[in-house]
Amino acid sequence: MFDIGFSELMLIAVVALIVIGPEKLPKVARTVGLLFGRMQRYVNDVKSDISREMALDDLRKLQSSMQDTARSIEQSVNEEVQSAESEMNKITADAPSAIAETPPPAVSNAAAVPDSGKQT
Repeated sequence: MFDIGFSELMLIAVVALIVIGPEKLPKVARTVGLLFGRMQRYVNDVKSDISREMALDDLRKLQSSMQDTARSIEQSVNEEVQSAESEMNKITADAPSAIAETPPPAVSNAAAVPDSGKQT
């Protein structure tokens, strides 16, 4: 985040010691440390919230695309079912006339007469 080296930190510590004084410096350093820790936790919370929202947005996009795909599949299945139903209705409507036009199958005598010549 910040590019602060050891020499810069020492310079800040010396200036703080001179300005604040040796009695109040530990209390001020503790307070600054606590505030810095709170700031880091707040920044981390904001980062995690942003990443969570981005993941939620991606999931919402995925959900909507899956719903669109499911709708298109459902529509194509419904169209196929309707097509099959119309074909079946057409076949059943044509069936009585087809049965009336077709002569009955011929029955042969060989099938009607049982075989009397059994071998023992």
